[in-house]
Amino acid sequence: MTALPVTRLTVLRAHRLTTHRTMRLLELRALTGIHLTLVCHRPRLPAALYQALQTADYSLTIDLDAARRHYYGMSIAEPPLADESAGTAGRWLTLPALERLISYDSPRPCADPCTPPLIAWRHRPPPAPLTEHTAQRVAHRLHAATAHPRLAAAVAAALFTGASLQQLATARPRDYDTAAATLALHDRARYTDGCAAHPVPPWAGVFLRAAVCFTRLVSGDDQELLAAQGDRAHLLRVAEMARLRPPQPPAARRQGPVGRVEWDWRERQEAEQYEAMPASRRPSRR
Repeated sequence: MTALPVTRLTVLRAHRLTTHRTMRLLELRALTGIHLTLVCHRPRLPAALYQALQTADYSLTIDLDAARRHYYGMSIAEPPLADESAGTAGRWLTLPALERLISYDSPRPCADPCTPPLIAWRHRPPPAPLTEHTAQRVAHRLHAATAHPRLAAAVAAALFTGASLQQLATARPRDYDTAAATLALHDRARYTDGCAAHPVPPWAGVFLRAAVCFTRLVSGDDQELLAAQGDRAHLLRVAEMARLRPPQPPAARRQGPVGRVEWDWRERQEAEQYEAMPASRRPSRR
């Protein structure tokens, strides 16, 4: 709500809310500054709702025309995201940037403050930026697939960084620079790109802002900004719910049943090529 920004929330059938749930909504209102409207489908306020509202500054409207003026007279800060057509919403979006999401690299976060320069892409090609249309579809799907800010932000970050889960897990809230629109990922041992800042495209900024708000709210600045190492299964499930996947192997090379996403196809392919090389030609590995 803070990141989008959502400015109002309307709850229907509010007469069915318990005192505890009403208090939670009032806490949400105080935390986000949202304009909260509770619609009670009864001629009088139930006792639980009346008791909870005694702790808040509220107004009561019982006239339908006054309620319409109250509701529709408010401006909406941001237009809603356009829905995909029914014919395309269920189709997979195959995105090469997700090929390294479950890579075997193992960078670690920096213990000391680190403000790295923009990534130079010396060791691998940059992920292709999403077209405006594809970015809109990805954003809409992530919003629909999960309400978890960190998991949604992790999938979004994987798409503009091409980074693995291990490297995404090095980011902390301080690594997202809102003013510069960059996200710093760390790799002091240089398994991949070293410590580097990645430009954040506008479509992904809302997910990073939400993750920062959420992480600071629940745990502080030393917690992972994006998905942690133990969140791998949850992260892949969110991507699959959003119908996002990396390129898939040809039918003859599949190791799983038809319809299951194979996330490690690129890693398996590289491992096979490495094992097939003569020992004298193999690059040294850390």
